[in-house]
Formats: sequence, C-alpha cells, structure tokens
Amino acid sequence: MLPLLAALGLVLSAGSATWVAERALRRTRRRSRYGRYAPWIHPRGRLAAPLNRVANSRLLRTLCERIPTVAFVSDITDVVYVNYVVDAHRLAPLIPPGLELQRIGKAGDQAMLTFLSYRHGHLGPALLGRWRRLLPSPLQSNWRVYVRHPRTGTLGVHFLSTAIDHTFYALGARMMAEALPMHVLERTLLLSSEGGRIDLLLDPGSGSAPDAEAHLAPLPAWPTDGPWSHAFSDYEQMLAYCVPQDRALSVQPWYGRVTRQEISLGIPLDACVALAGPVGSTAASALVGNAEPFAFRVPRVTFRFESEEHDPV
Repeated sequence: MLPLLAALGLVLSAGSATWVAERALRRTRRRSRYGRYAPWIHPRGRLAAPLNRVANSRLLRTLCERIPTVAFVSDITDVVYVNYVVDAHRLAPLIPPGLELQRIGKAGDQAMLTFLSYRHGHLGPALLGRWRRLLPSPLQSNWRVYVRHPRTGTLGVHFLSTAIDHTFYALGARMMAEALPMHVLERTLLLSSEGGRIDLLLDPGSGSAPDAEAHLAPLPAWPTDGPWSHAFSDYEQMLAYCVPQDRALSVQPWYGRVTRQEISLGIPLDACVALAGPVGSTAASALVGNAEPFAFRVPRVTFRFESEEHDPV
C-alpha cells in the first residue's frame, strides 16, 4: 500500500509542477492572433482534443527548443506564389517588436504579403540520403510578410501562418521550428495541367489553418502592368524582391533574441511563370482588405533547411 501511495504522490507532484510551469510560461509566451502562439485547432478526428492540448502547450515547445536542429531537404514542385501589395499601415501592426516591416514603393508607404503553396517531394532530414524517398510528400502553404532586423540589417520573411496537410509534420514543425507557426489543413488540392493551368485548394475545415482557392492559367510573357506596379518599376524588379527570400525571422523576447532560420532555394528569376485567374481567400482578405492578388509559379525547387541561428534583439 505504501509504495502505491508513494507512486501516486509522485504522479500528483509531477502533474502539479507541470501545471505551474505551463501557467508561468503562458505569462511570457502569450496567445496571439498570428504567429507561433496563435491558437492551434486540429480540423477533425477523435484525437483532435488531445492534439490541440499538445500543440498549444508552452512547456512542450520550450522543452523541444533543446533538441538540436537538423538539416532538412525536399524536392518541391509547383510553387504557386499569390501576392498582394498593400498600404504598409495594414501590415505593420502584425510585425513583432524586434523586427520591422520592409517598406516598398517610391514613398515607402507600401508593403507586400505573399502566400505560397507547394507540393513537397519526400520532406525529411538530409542525413537519410536516398532513404528519404520513403517519406511522404505533403502539401504546404506559407503566409509571409517581408521584414528586417534593424539591429543587424538582416532581411528575411516573417511567417504569420503556415499550414500543411499532414498532422505529423504539422506537430513536428510547431514543436521544433521556431519560425513555423504550423497548422493542419483538412483538404488540399494542387493540380497542374499539361498546359500549365493551376488549380489550388486550401481547406481548413473546422481547424485553424488559412483558406484559399485559386484557378490560374499561365500568361505568355511577364505582364507590363498590374497590382505590383504600385511598388515596382517592372515585373522583374518585383520578382527580384519577392523570390530570393532565403531566411525566416522570428522573435523570442523572453530570451532577448531574434531567431534566423537559414534556408537555400536558389530560384532563377527566369524560371518564374506569370499566372492570371481568380483567387479567393477569407484569410487573405482579413489581412489585405480588397487588395488585388497577382500570382506566378515556379515549376521545381530543391529546398534545404540549413541551420537555425540567433541574434540579440
């Protein structure tokens, strides 16, 4: 009887300590509308409730920060960029203290938001080598704004939200990748026809992922005018700004640091194919209002996550 009572006491003590630690961490890692601490809601299944508790736990994420980062590789196909040029004042409040919004346009009063969606090609650790081909190829969507670290001058993107159609990858990224506020999509479609037509669907169901639907067709050449003209002199200048973004930046104020996640894409601008067609998204409208979207596609990319580094705020 005594050993049983002792074991019960240890369980209760551990549970109490965990509860206290979680409550303490929530005072610094506060809930936000966007970013890593936006509420995570799984869209379906009997395991949704326990998964929600795991994904929203500050303590588990803090413990996972101690796991060493590993290089990841994916052979990505059909990267579809949907972009908006908007008044900078709409996006500036979304940038965490420690970073600043990149402002564009002649008067510096514009900013850019992009959500890009793509099909992974066997996403996994580079150390697996050829065995990586046994891993799944989920569909992912990244919703980003363009930022600068004022102390170092480093440029990068800051993710307002990211989403994927695979629960295991979503939880793994949310726990261990500081810059990725990953959510789960219930239903997805990214279909490219032989003529280059693209059909995209991001359906969050009852979950917390962002939504989108687009039906896009390729243009014969880069356009000479469009919504991007508010901030860029020509289409190539827009691509040169939007495409070479090989760094994700996020802020951990409780450590007094900015986290840099360095990635390698190496996309040549002439690989970008301009697209035209309707795009609908409640999530995008909440961010950009009635700004007009413009899109382009990159057929193939080799993605490498290289390292995670830290700079003082």
